[in-house]
Amino acid sequence: MLDKAGLQISLLIVNWNAGELLLRCLSSIDEALPATLRASSEVIVVDNASCDGSARRLPLRPRDRLLRQSENIGFGAACNRGAEGACGEFLLLLNPDCELRPGSVERCIEELRRTDLRVGICGVALVGDGGAVARSCHRFPGIWQLLGTAAGLHVISPLHFDSRMQQWDHRSDRTVDHVIGAFYMMRLSTFRRLGGFDERFFVYLEDLDLSLRAQRAGWLTRFVASPASYHLGGGVSRQVMARRLFYATRSRILFAYKHLPRWQAHLHAAITLTVEPLSRSVLALMRRSRPDLVSTWRGFAMLYCDLPNLARAA
Repeated sequence: MLDKAGLQISLLIVNWNAGELLLRCLSSIDEALPATLRASSEVIVVDNASCDGSARRLPLRPRDRLLRQSENIGFGAACNRGAEGACGEFLLLLNPDCELRPGSVERCIEELRRTDLRVGICGVALVGDGGAVARSCHRFPGIWQLLGTAAGLHVISPLHFDSRMQQWDHRSDRTVDHVIGAFYMMRLSTFRRLGGFDERFFVYLEDLDLSLRAQRAGWLTRFVASPASYHLGGGVSRQVMARRLFYATRSRILFAYKHLPRWQAHLHAAITLTVEPLSRSVLALMRRSRPDLVSTWRGFAMLYCDLPNLARAA
């Protein structure tokens, strides 16, 4: 049994059919972390019943672990399972379509160790293939932002109806409400103190929910602009657009019921179930995208069929 006492960081990756992306993510860890930090780290890969062979023959060290799930239990639940046996002082939740770049992890550790601010969560700037910095930070959404998303108004007036901080160029450090969960770092003790992710969120918004709970517990979330790391964005979920829409919409309804007054949550659910499929269809027709139109109605068909389960969860 390897002695894991004194480990500085646990890097936790949830895999579901990530293929080559997972291998590139793991390789980037070795390339980005300095030797001393890599020596005091562990990698935990939780495989959510992948069927593409991506969990086979992973380049893991004896200290690292692969946890195989017999079924896809969802992102939040998989993170919770991986964190149960983690031993690092810090926990970095990293999507398999991310690649670390030198300095990103060390910079977040510095923020989390600040004595002048009570920093609970930290994220970094993320760039895509074109090198542009993604607008990855969010404000906590209220009823108008949630209704705007459901009705498609966030496309027309993102300043008023979109919780993403699109007007800010993400080129400076800042305290924010929420950093994207693709690169989401905190002390392991903080994650456990907050109870981990709420497993009612199968995927999407479990990180937003945790950020909100952290703020209410007195923790700040910090965004650091450099050094940036890489994020493909939707790398795995692009394979299943209709199911992606189903889970995203379902999680938004759950978030509203958990954090908004009941009457607002009821209003949001009603608009989501009646207006959103129509607004999405209009946008798909304007883009002349038959795949988007088909995915919209397939996704909402799944949502309608799941309404009894959703009602119990909410």
